Amino acid sequence: MLDSRIYTFLKLCDVMNYRITAEELNMTQPAVTQHIKFLENYYGCNFFKYSSRKLSKTPEGVLFEAYLRSADYNQATIKNQLSKKIKQAIRIGATKTIGDYVITDNIIALLNSKDIDLSLYVDNTSNLLDALNHKKISLALIEGFFDKAHYEYKLLREEAFIGICAKNHPFAGKEVPIESLFDENLIIREEGSGTRAILEQILINNNHSLDSFKTTTCISSFEVIKKLVIYEAGISFVYNAVAKSDSKLMTFKIKNNHITREFNFVYLKNTDANKYISYFE
Repeated sequence: MLDSRIYTFLKLCDVMNYRITAEELNMTQPAVTQHIKFLENYYGCNFFKYSSRKLSKTPEGVLFEAYLRSADYNQATIKNQLSKKIKQAIRIGATKTIGDYVITDNIIALLNSKDIDLSLYVDNTSNLLDALNHKKISLALIEGFFDKAHYEYKLLREEAFIGICAKNHPFAGKEVPIESLFDENLIIREEGSGTRAILEQILINNNHSLDSFKTTTCISSFEVIKKLVIYEAGISFVYNAVAKSDSKLMTFKIKNNHITREFNFVYLKNTDANKYISYFE
């Protein structure tokens, strides 16, 4: 079992506030401070620092947190194995493009197995990485950006990132200058989603932002986004897997911005979670 001081450290990493850490762990604030000081003295370094009254992690704190997340995951794994459960519990997370449009056949195959107890969480990139860090899932299938220094990963495939519009739209099947987009209503995913982050980066690279568009509409559901685009309520940007899922959609490209992004398996370092990858390749 991991020492209770370890869980104090991990909670402080989550909330980055000594008072809130004490409240959530039903401890006193001096006790939280003592736990952190014990660990810092034991390892001979500082894990946290204050700058302008704001708490942040030192590089050593970031490294220690990554190690402890893996250790916590491994402890839960061995506990599950020692309990001699008949079924293997697999907890997988996927971003919406991958979960809804890429791995459906793999999920069906897993559901047909009598030896597997499957849980699939479909959410945005930010929430999936948080779930990975807190043992809610073992493996995440993620589109687009994540910090590769903090996780182990393996490429699933590369996917084109393209514009979608209605069949009768002037953009249909064309390559258009980025400036021609801005008179359109842009339909985008919520903050934290991979597709939104990619689009924002494309705009930044071209000295623009979401504010360049006449109007924007935020929708978290790809199915709703597709229907709005088909009914000429706006344009959007998605991965090719989403664009191909409905014959009523047409695609277009931004001139001089032909974008592909990685779909990756992502998991905590120094864990055996890569054993689940074979179910989805």
